Amino acid sequence: MTMLTRLQPSRLWIFFAQICKIPHPSKHEQALSDWISSLAAAQNLNLKSDAKGNLLISKTATAGMEHCQPVILQAHLDMVPQASNGHDFSNNPIQPYVDGNWVRAKGTTLGADNGIGVAACLAVLTDPSLKHGPLEVLFTVDEEAGMGGTFALQPDWLQGKILINTDAEQDGDIYMGCAGGLEAKLCFELTFEPSPADYQTYQLQLTGLQGGHSGLDIHEGRGNANQLLCRTLFRLQQALPIRISALNGGTLRNAIPREASALISIPTEKQHELATWLAQEARLLTKEFQHSDAGLQLVVSNAQSAELVLTQNCQQQLLAGLVAQPNGVISMSHAVKGVVETSTNIGVIKTEGTTLTAISFVRSLTDEGRWHLRSSFSAVANLSSAQCLFSGDYSGWAPEPNSPIMQITQQQHQRLFGHKANIMVIHAGLECGLFKKAYPDLDMVSIGPTIKGAHSPEERVSIPSVERFWQLLTATLAAIPREEQALN
Repeated sequence: MTMLTRLQPSRLWIFFAQICKIPHPSKHEQALSDWISSLAAAQNLNLKSDAKGNLLISKTATAGMEHCQPVILQAHLDMVPQASNGHDFSNNPIQPYVDGNWVRAKGTTLGADNGIGVAACLAVLTDPSLKHGPLEVLFTVDEEAGMGGTFALQPDWLQGKILINTDAEQDGDIYMGCAGGLEAKLCFELTFEPSPADYQTYQLQLTGLQGGHSGLDIHEGRGNANQLLCRTLFRLQQALPIRISALNGGTLRNAIPREASALISIPTEKQHELATWLAQEARLLTKEFQHSDAGLQLVVSNAQSAELVLTQNCQQQLLAGLVAQPNGVISMSHAVKGVVETSTNIGVIKTEGTTLTAISFVRSLTDEGRWHLRSSFSAVANLSSAQCLFSGDYSGWAPEPNSPIMQITQQQHQRLFGHKANIMVIHAGLECGLFKKAYPDLDMVSIGPTIKGAHSPEERVSIPSVERFWQLLTATLAAIPREEQALN
């Protein structure tokens, strides 16, 4: 922590170090929210909260800038809880450390997504030397687990006409659009029978994958543990008389799952054949993902004997339905070169009692893309006798090339760094698309530092890029014109 507070800009890094000390995974943001509320009170800042838990803090304009257009700064309070070390995110702090030009965390996600944005907003609120017009800072909750905070925003709560989102993850990019999203949940009713006599039970685990953000990293060709384990089991049941008792993998819909496991049973006399077959399958998978997920492993270990197994008909239908689910990049954008247009990720598979639930998250720049995948999931459900449920459907943020705030931000980037920023559309679920639903006239832009490995324990944030992000943010706030000078 001490090393973080020595970094520049110091005020931002001090706040980020404090944020790391306070557990704040999705659905557990209250402690962080309480701390921010106390900070606002100590600074004599006006604070409001809504029924969902979103916070809105207001700061008066710098003297002489009272008539500038009012601005909203925005960040989300929650972080993705992913660990390689059994970390308890609800109770234990994140342990950040400096690694060259990067800040990482010990065995967990760092929470730079969107902790750096939160820290930047707090630094703006508490820095008396900054120049800016009337300012609101919006902290939303539950972004990573469904954007519940943004869905709950009331139309008359915000007063600003310009919104600067701090959740972008590439230095030198200014974002003017993002993908919409949809959660697809397939629920399979399971039928069990007593395990056959003379069967040995094993736990089969697919592990060692990178994981990552289901939007930003979906085009990297990384392995999805859920998809690959289902594929392996589908092939395995054709080769050997296995019986499945449970299947589980992944923790979040918007994270590419790194691990998945199945409880399988096989005749005792087939143990050697199982080992041989899995060794060959591991070699094939390792070769397939040697460039994108070189750490992939298939691990089999003894387990307590299963009393119940799926009936053969249920098992065959279940695996067929799971394997048939779409996953990965579906299409690339023709309008924005190099950007994924539509994708989906099988984020979570969970066996509970007599139900197996498979949760996928669909992303698309177009409404048509989401509806296409909605039909695909419905078709898979029909063919495999599963129930299909959809939720959280939201449109993307349509690109606005003539956005005044984008022009201002681009001008400041050119002035500060001597070159234009890249104007981008991101294949991720920034909250900006939902802001437009409640506030259709908002002029928006999204900026942020370089964050790599988001939603995985490999998450890291570039230290130099944080300083550039801060410079761009504060310069943009200082350049907001007066109301009568608003750009057209």
